Amino acid sequence: MIYQLKNPEHAAGLFCGWNEALIWSCLQQVMGRVYVDHTEHPRSAMAILGDFCFFAGEPDAELVAYRPKDCQQDFRILIARNAQWHPLIEACYGERARRVLRYAIKKEADVFQPEKLQTFRRLLPDQYTIRMIDEELYHLCRKSDWSLDLVSQYADYVMYQKLGIGVGILCGGELVAGASSYATYHGGIEIEIDTKKAYRRQGLATVCGAELILECLKRGLYPSWDAQNLWSVALAGKLGYHFDHEYPAFEIWG
Repeated sequence: MIYQLKNPEHAAGLFCGWNEALIWSCLQQVMGRVYVDHTEHPRSAMAILGDFCFFAGEPDAELVAYRPKDCQQDFRILIARNAQWHPLIEACYGERARRVLRYAIKKEADVFQPEKLQTFRRLLPDQYTIRMIDEELYHLCRKSDWSLDLVSQYADYVMYQKLGIGVGILCGGELVAGASSYATYHGGIEIEIDTKKAYRRQGLATVCGAELILECLKRGLYPSWDAQNLWSVALAGKLGYHFDHEYPAFEIWG
């Protein structure tokens, strides 16, 4: 049997030392959920937040195959604490599982240079404006697939206003880029940056990323970053982060 933990801290030991903001959010009951094989003495655990599933403890085929009824999206990313989970994932999902590499970015206090980040803001061309994500921009983000993940983990604007933080770049009233919290944990956020396809390669991701980091620093929040690809690693480095290590993940379609 698979159980959802009412008190995710019961599984904290299985995730101990895993420096991942989305897991912290689940364990802290800010966002996401934790599922286990036993409520009191779990040996295997799965933390779910948005498209991400994290497996820890003893490999468990039933847990790998388990999908909550409200987690039926067509795309998911499965990440395991150790390689012993990988054969179970491949056996369960077959050709639907594509092994990829992701890139962990170090979480370092006092690594950012506000003066440098402020220079990126001045590079924004005159035809663009940048502002914090308010209720209007929240709903604009939800209208397009490219921008949905900027706010998708916050059920409504009330929740986003309470937990989220983000900036959007507009051109003639159209939302064309943004940087926002994909998720929130105590003391920080996980950053999500997206740009509309027609407006890429103009430095907009750099500008809104720098602006979001500055806003986080003002509020005493740490802006955690995990990179899907090497382009994201390079952007993180430009903004002051340092690369930590690459790690395997499985993208599941369908």
